[in-house]
Amino acid sequence: MGSRRTGTLGAALLALTLMGCTSSTPPSVSSGPAASPTPSALPTGVRYRELTERLGDGEPVRLYVLDVEPDARVRVTGTYGSDLAGSETVRSMAAPAGALAAVNGTYYDIATGHDYAGHEGDPLGLYVEKGRVLSEALAGRPALLLGERNGRLTARVAETSTTGRVRAADGAQRELDGVDRVAGRVLGCGGVGDDRIAATGQLRKTPYNGLCTDPDEVVSFTEEWGTDTPSGPVGSTEVLLAADGTVLGTRTPAGGPLPEGGSSLYGIGTGAHWLRAHTKKGENIAVSTRLTDADGRPLAQGLVDTALGGSAWLVRDGAPDPDAARLGTDRQPRTAAGVTADGTLLLVAVDGRAKGVSVGATPTETARLLLSFGAVDAVNLDGGGSTTVVVDGELRNSPRGTENGAVTERRVADGIAILPK
Repeated sequence: MGSRRTGTLGAALLALTLMGCTSSTPPSVSSGPAASPTPSALPTGVRYRELTERLGDGEPVRLYVLDVEPDARVRVTGTYGSDLAGSETVRSMAAPAGALAAVNGTYYDIATGHDYAGHEGDPLGLYVEKGRVLSEALAGRPALLLGERNGRLTARVAETSTTGRVRAADGAQRELDGVDRVAGRVLGCGGVGDDRIAATGQLRKTPYNGLCTDPDEVVSFTEEWGTDTPSGPVGSTEVLLAADGTVLGTRTPAGGPLPEGGSSLYGIGTGAHWLRAHTKKGENIAVSTRLTDADGRPLAQGLVDTALGGSAWLVRDGAPDPDAARLGTDRQPRTAAGVTADGTLLLVAVDGRAKGVSVGATPTETARLLLSFGAVDAVNLDGGGSTTVVVDGELRNSPRGTENGAVTERRVADGIAILPK
């Protein structure tokens, strides 16, 4: 849509004891949103629950669970704010479209990060909306894929890649390095081209939790970017394109407004040289980005209307995935998406940073929680202070940026929204 990112649980956890229900009011460190009234009835096939559980060592954890069955009369889609370059709260994203419920989505280039590139709305990794790739995948990382078949929701978790190409009118072709991000800076790495770890210069073809650089890139900026493209270095070139791919002109150095309804190709290093050599005003240039599975096979259009990249598998084939342990052993707020054997979509949020109320969960604990709700596959989405649940326009959980801090709605890059059909 878009108006216009280790403890071990024992057998006790797998036999979860219900400590709360949808109408329960959890204890709170400060007056928080969880004391709000129970949400009004959701459409048949959509269920919302608020639960308090005990982890293996007896610590409490507060959970917020949305189940969406395949036949539910709703549409589940990605959502972002007024443009991709900026961030907004989940509630402000969901409200204009009349979303029944929404949670936060992908990791993003948060302004407080060490390697912040200047555009907080930029998703890190895959983001697809209405079948269009608006942020390239980090190859090797899992994503939540949503679509419809015969009017029924399809949901699955899979590893994905994106392959982009640029073809000029003279027949010359070149790899497209990225979509809607600052050229030359690759947060998370593991994409295409010659990404190198910024700190060491080591070539990196797989995901990496840090900054990579690539001095020779061509990046596509779509109209969804919504604002001026970044100011480019000396020698950079940007080709401005009409909606049909006609070259409207070029600017050197790159950076500035996008054409109304159009897009641009932004080149640095050899990428800029290629654009200058192979594009002329009035000619047509074709830009394509394919979404593929881990084996390089194209994913059918229509079956993937929305895709949001995550950081790690939590559950795969009905068992906790070792990939979860790679994320560490801290108990933190978490947002995760899972799919059950019958295709039901699970959106699960775990509150944390509230001693005695909800301590959060480790990635492995979160995986076991997803299993207890029936997930056969699940992916870890953004968490920490970003974990947000909105139902009927009301904030339901208690997002906290610090331990026992104030409840605050963080501005994020994107979310997952449940819309009425």
